[in-house]
Amino acid sequence: MSNTTPALKFFLNLTMVQSLIFKRFDTKLSSHGISLNEFMILYHLGEATDEKLRRVDLAEKIGLTASGITRMLTPLEKLGLVKREANSRDARVSYVKLANAGKKILNESSATAEEVTEQILTVVKTKKLDDFSKMLQELGATIK
Repeated sequence: MSNTTPALKFFLNLTMVQSLIFKRFDTKLSSHGISLNEFMILYHLGEATDEKLRRVDLAEKIGLTASGITRMLTPLEKLGLVKREANSRDARVSYVKLANAGKKILNESSATAEEVTEQILTVVKTKKLDDFSKMLQELGATIK
């Protein structure tokens, strides 16, 4: 398949790099009892106003469906890392709020995540990193 377009090669390589990144993060974050996806949930809640988000908004930030985020939140709720919070004005809307135990894990695991990030990106120059970040935002990345 020698006529593969540069765009397809880019996305295939991006998928491979994503898999490698997930493995590295999951390996290191497991010492805190969480995965990269769970870290991302805690991260987004930690960044949100009042440390809470509607489930649908959280799902969108993580890139999951509403049912997918519910499946991920159930074990986090059982562990006491997040909690449900009802909307006082609309019973159909529920929030996910970062619990105190979740804040603790987020704070502890953030240093580990930063360490992994530095290890992965040591070979990438800052200018290239800025350009690549802008491109990812154009493609739909949610963290600016």
